Amino acid sequence: MSRMVMCKKLGKEAPGLEEAPLLGALGEEIFANVSQEAWDEWAEMQLKIVNEYHLDLSEKAHRKTLEKQLRAFLGLDGGEGGDVMEVGTPTEEKPG
Repeated sequence: MSRMVMCKKLGKEAPGLEEAPLLGALGEEIFANVSQEAWDEWAEMQLKIVNEYHLDLSEKAHRKTLEKQLRAFLGLDGGEGGDVMEVGTPTEEKPG
């Protein structure tokens, strides 16, 4: 039987992750409070955010931006009440 967690993202009890997805305190917080379903949703959102906002994860500021988005998306403490970036919306054509 799967380990169950009260998922902060989904607001319900759901099967949890099999192991912490990241090292350190953030990974442990995710492991304790996020379901596999919510983590899979984040994996898709993360890819969209990185691509659409051209984040360079070798840059510390960009990694911090992604972490803030992760916390906001998953409903974790420390999300600073920020909103998740909008992705997948058409961009306006610039007049040429």
